[in-house]
Amino acid sequence: MDLWVVFITGLTVGGLTCLAVQGGLLASVIAAKEEEEVEKKVNTRNTVFPTLAFLAAKLVAYTVLGFILGAFGGVIGISQNVQIAMQLIAGLYMVAVALNLLNIHPIFRYVVIQPPRFLTRIVRNQSKSKDLFAPAFLGAMTIFIPCGTTLAMEALAISSANPFIGAAIMFTFVLGTSPLFFGVGWLTSVLGDNFRQKFLKFAAIAVLYLGITSINGALTASGSPITLQSIAENSPIEINLNPRENQQNSEKGLNGVKVVNGMQSVDLTVTTNGYTPNRITVKSGEPVKLNLKASGAYSCASAFRIPSLGISKNLQPNGSASVEFTPKKPGKIAFTCSMGMYNGVIEVI
Repeated sequence: MDLWVVFITGLTVGGLTCLAVQGGLLASVIAAKEEEEVEKKVNTRNTVFPTLAFLAAKLVAYTVLGFILGAFGGVIGISQNVQIAMQLIAGLYMVAVALNLLNIHPIFRYVVIQPPRFLTRIVRNQSKSKDLFAPAFLGAMTIFIPCGTTLAMEALAISSANPFIGAAIMFTFVLGTSPLFFGVGWLTSVLGDNFRQKFLKFAAIAVLYLGITSINGALTASGSPITLQSIAENSPIEINLNPRENQQNSEKGLNGVKVVNGMQSVDLTVTTNGYTPNRITVKSGEPVKLNLKASGAYSCASAFRIPSLGISKNLQPNGSASVEFTPKKPGKIAFTCSMGMYNGVIEVI
């Protein structure tokens, strides 16, 4: 998962959609606190502390939630097909949210999911509290009233099937939403609805990109013949999706294959950013052995998959493993991580 995109999503559309409900709750807590100080004739009009308490508690709560969701996805041992389906649904949902923000068609308004009313009432009632720590409590309680984009991020956290990746996704997303709680409310009130609409369109493009990336990842992980990579490879116009990585592979001569005891042997390095080399050429009819060696692979790249062959191998961040198969006929065999974010091709000649 590209955490920078997750951060930008939180910074833009995530912050705006959450601000609609959670920002109002925070404002009511601050108002209650100021009212109490006015009654005591000690009104300082300092909103920094309650805002920081609210955001800090919210960040911690969502990080813990992401950890739990990722662990849940791993503990229940969801199958690869279920994981792919969840990722695909999350991607489609994000695309629908983006199309709603772009006002493409009224039907996309129905993608906005509303929380149960009784949970909303509980949280809103707490917002009336004048207690000093009410903002922190309210920030933690916002996990019960997530906005639509947050739900999509939670789905991604579950589909990761990894508690640390799940925590990283939610932490990064909520961290991205935080600055808008300080500034967007004031900016929109000063600059008006015109600014808000333009900003929403920019945010929608970021969400659309994340959604398409998630959908493409699901298609890649499922072994679909139609992906962005396959379209690029079959295009009459040469499109290099990973120019830097391919250049490094070419310079290092990493596409070579060693023949050991009649077996084609390839050393494949697994890192957080993917696989090296990401293009391998082997001969058909002869056995192939991929020697996987992880080097600080703290991402879905550690879950190595060859969908068309039904091969699945999970590595420790610095562990090693090997997979063997015999290609029957010439063609291309795709390998990928469990989320389809990092991939490569084995060309059989």
